[in-house]
Amino acid sequence: MPLLPAHAPAVPLREVVRTFWPYAAPRQRWMVLALVLAAIAPALAWCEIWLFKVVVDDVLVPRDFAAFLPVAAAYVVLTVAQGLLGGAERMLGTWLSQHFLVDLRRALLSHLGRLPLDFFSRSTVGDLLSRVSGDVAAIEAFLVTGTTRALTQVLELVVFTAALFWIEPTLALVSLAVAPLFWTTSRWFSTRMRDVSRERQRRSGSITTAVERTLGTMPLVQAYDRMDAEVDRYGVEADAKLRAEMSSSRLRSWYVPVVDLIELMGALVVIGLGAWMLSQGRLTVGELLAFLTFLSRLYGPVRGLGSSLTAAYSAAAGAERVIELLRQAPLPPDRPGAVTLTRVTGDVALDRVGYTYPGAGRPALADVTLRVRPGELVAVVGESGAGKSTLARLLTRSVDPTVGRVTLDGHDLRDVTRASLRAQTAVVLQETLLHDGTVHDNIAFGLPGADDAAIERAARLADAHTFVADLPDGYLTQVGDRGRRLSGGQAQRIAIARALLRDAPVLLLDEPTAGLDAGSADRVTAPLRRLVRGRATLMISHDLSVTRHATRIVVLDSGRVVETGTHDELLDARGHYARLWALSHPDGAAHREGVPA
Repeated sequence: MPLLPAHAPAVPLREVVRTFWPYAAPRQRWMVLALVLAAIAPALAWCEIWLFKVVVDDVLVPRDFAAFLPVAAAYVVLTVAQGLLGGAERMLGTWLSQHFLVDLRRALLSHLGRLPLDFFSRSTVGDLLSRVSGDVAAIEAFLVTGTTRALTQVLELVVFTAALFWIEPTLALVSLAVAPLFWTTSRWFSTRMRDVSRERQRRSGSITTAVERTLGTMPLVQAYDRMDAEVDRYGVEADAKLRAEMSSSRLRSWYVPVVDLIELMGALVVIGLGAWMLSQGRLTVGELLAFLTFLSRLYGPVRGLGSSLTAAYSAAAGAERVIELLRQAPLPPDRPGAVTLTRVTGDVALDRVGYTYPGAGRPALADVTLRVRPGELVAVVGESGAGKSTLARLLTRSVDPTVGRVTLDGHDLRDVTRASLRAQTAVVLQETLLHDGTVHDNIAFGLPGADDAAIERAARLADAHTFVADLPDGYLTQVGDRGRRLSGGQAQRIAIARALLRDAPVLLLDEPTAGLDAGSADRVTAPLRRLVRGRATLMISHDLSVTRHATRIVVLDSGRVVETGTHDELLDARGHYARLWALSHPDGAAHREGVPA
């Protein structure tokens, strides 16, 4: 899979606002308060500048010190008011922005949790992390922080423009002549910045992916001495990100001096005309200085609005990638009136089930019928691509059948809530997935809220208690990312303890001994015997030595059931199963004991 994700489909700004405004709307009253505070700031700034005019005309020019004390007191009051206002505005702005980030990221993570598993097989973790972190932050910078900032700039434009016309209308008209140049320049640069921002956001995801992949496979990288190659791969992505950043920097480098030149031209014209008006007695020194100060403060919001437009396009680039995730179709929702299962006996049945993955040319499963009763262990075997993993996904409703139905105690799984179905099911996965937490936390993951006694009892049944007790901190020992501080057999016994703690009537074993050496597999055999006892168990495995003592063995080939029977019956039939057995046991003997029903 290439590191670089494809470009997300372009979306207009109005769709960005329509999509993400609901995450800000619950606090819109506080946003109104933030806007009110933002509206007060230009008025205080106007008062401060006008006091400067008073100092010049009423204190400095006439050299009347008596007028200074009230002006100084007014300055102190204004400074305190601006400080309090600015502090309140910053606190409220931070509160609003952080709540928006938390709500949007929670919603995005929740959506990702409802997506089909095949979506994650097509995606890279690094790119998804980049979208959840950097792209969401860009949306917040535009929609929440940017909205307040833009309103403040608009109000400053209104207040300072009114002040200019109040002081001298003719000079105000001349000074505003450069405003269209500001806007046109900002618009020109902003439209070019959007494409650059999209590429920059995309490259950020590819860099995160490169680092995540290297760190995630470090044992393999070191074993094959491939670190230099991994660094070179990162360098390719980093160089591409560098080029995107340089493109952005070049645009910004031109934008700043061009805008500065426009501002300087306008200021020089105003100073020249203002000096002439001063010589004609049409302006006082204080009025001219106040006018120039208002003008300098006016160019700031004009420039800021241009920057806000650039930020909006940058946010749109991030929003496109987030919207692309939100448009991914989630798992089928629970039907209206879906049944919430309580404790079931564990009678699982598939009735002429077929399933075809979206876009696939042929079905992954076709006309599959089988039944697993409480206390039975049914093993499903077959070559890679036979449909075994799809069968497992049907039982947990990660997918729903295209045709036929899957039932639990007679209930069609599509007619029960997904949450209550999964509460009746314990799973031991092919890849032993452990969280980067303690042994205690990883076992308790199977039943949140379980007490220490229940967790230890599950560990003892899984033959894990002895090695856990020998760990430096016992059950509080950190297992590391994906349980890498434990051996494969130890991690699998923790996974078995997690399933035992759940004590569910339906058990799904997906390659429970995959990746384990013979010794480690033997150590998990006894815990597996205890785990399957009394439950409806479906085991998927390539290891026929593990499945040979199953109650019944189902052989899949190209998505269809081609054989069913016990181990001995299938060997006597000399069909698919016998051929698979011969390939895995050329000497005709099992290498280790299986898991009896």
